[in-house]
Amino acid sequence: MLDTGRVVIVGAGLGGLYAALLLAPLPVLVISPETLGEGASSAWAQGGVAAAMAEGDSPAAHARDTVQAGAGTVDPEIAALVTGAARAHILDLTERGTPFDRNAQGGFVLNHEAAHSIARVVRVKGDQAGRKIMQTLIALVRAAPSVQVMERVVAQDLLVEEGRVSGLRLAQLGADGPSQPVSLRAPAVLLAGGGSGGLYALTTNPPRIRGQVMGMAARAGAEMADMEFVQFHPTAMDLGLDPAPLATEALRGEGARLLNADGAYFMAGAHPLADLAPRDIVARAVFAQSEAGKRPMLDARAIGAEIHTRFPAVAEACRKAGIDPARAPIPIAAAAHYHMGGVATDTQGRASLRGLWVCGEAASTGLHGANRLASNGVLEALVFARRAAEDIAGSLPLRDAPELVLEATPAGVPLDPKAVAQLRDLMTRHVGVRRTASGLTQAITAIRALETAHPHCPDFANMCATALLIASSALKRRESRGAHWRDDFPDTDPAQAQRSRTTLAAARADTPEHA
Repeated sequence: MLDTGRVVIVGAGLGGLYAALLLAPLPVLVISPETLGEGASSAWAQGGVAAAMAEGDSPAAHARDTVQAGAGTVDPEIAALVTGAARAHILDLTERGTPFDRNAQGGFVLNHEAAHSIARVVRVKGDQAGRKIMQTLIALVRAAPSVQVMERVVAQDLLVEEGRVSGLRLAQLGADGPSQPVSLRAPAVLLAGGGSGGLYALTTNPPRIRGQVMGMAARAGAEMADMEFVQFHPTAMDLGLDPAPLATEALRGEGARLLNADGAYFMAGAHPLADLAPRDIVARAVFAQSEAGKRPMLDARAIGAEIHTRFPAVAEACRKAGIDPARAPIPIAAAAHYHMGGVATDTQGRASLRGLWVCGEAASTGLHGANRLASNGVLEALVFARRAAEDIAGSLPLRDAPELVLEATPAGVPLDPKAVAQLRDLMTRHVGVRRTASGLTQAITAIRALETAHPHCPDFANMCATALLIASSALKRRESRGAHWRDDFPDTDPAQAQRSRTTLAAARADTPEHA
């Protein structure tokens, strides 16, 4: 077993890179399956960072909106903690070089997104926030002497000794798949490897984000929370691409509306906030239009030609598909976007296993409840990356550590593309926007069968673990709440207004008949 002496951060998205910088001068090893900046959900975040920066706004108002959007299961103390820290993180990123949009007076330009009571989403070049923040952090990480970045490497398993995470197993990625795993001892492990959207056939997430980090923690015995709550973005561009490009919610804040093939603006009578209703409501409305064969679309023609300069990512995706969004509506569909659940953590980002911290989408902090408020995801990653980094730094002595070199090893067990496609298809059909006991039971049976049929591939085992936890938790929650909708239990039950907690062992012990 190699002994790195470095804090190991699994994942090179916004949370992981920010934590790596904040841990300096402690030596850090960042594990990334791609070249930095590629394959991380953070770089795809179009909206920006939610923060009370405007006159007349406040962290308390931001927290109220967060609690309301979360449909009864947000931890109010966590909401207050995160929203109270938001302004400081915007200013810190600004000082580090993030080019947030400013007006002529020097104030931050703010987007108004769904379920926010005021415009409070700090942006970069309209829809470029995630990419520009990542570019800023990548440049700083590349220059940081305390940080070693190891690209084209994945974590497959956590090593646990007497209830404490002592290290992990890594594999190098080659053209034909992963190498045999190498065991690595580490004084602390921070998981920052994203969510689970890629477990679904239609997703806005990067291709490699398929619940592996959550599943790895669950397989090691970590407590998981709120696994049933998967948010589906209502305006993924339905252009036949995998993953689906995202049409940011900010478009609707600027006047875009949801239209169907009959020419009807179908949100007008669906909710008092119409096109700016909470995401779960809009996603189900879009899904219903798709199911009815009415081809839902996003009509952004009211924005006019400015859409090309104000929302360049959307405009570029449309251009490639032969659509001018200033002149024609954009075909859309509801797609798996963000997982509110994940590894259960405390206020310092600590998991239930000692020696393990988690931040970003892989964590379940209690901020998002049953339905994440728009643009709170990037904010949560920033806040808990800092809190985890400070907690890790306070628990470890400063010492030197040489750069780690992984020796070449024989080929490991690659993913079976057909098995992955089967898993994604059954999650979309049975554990998606609308759920039933029958469909969830079928999904659980099929996930177990897929896992059994591929016993030697740890990457697939991690995916199956996360999929099973989502389906099992969804079956247990016999109500509809936030992003979790049960056709057979369409009402919200006040008695179930609390977060769910489970382990992989508990999910495996449950049979669908007893759930």
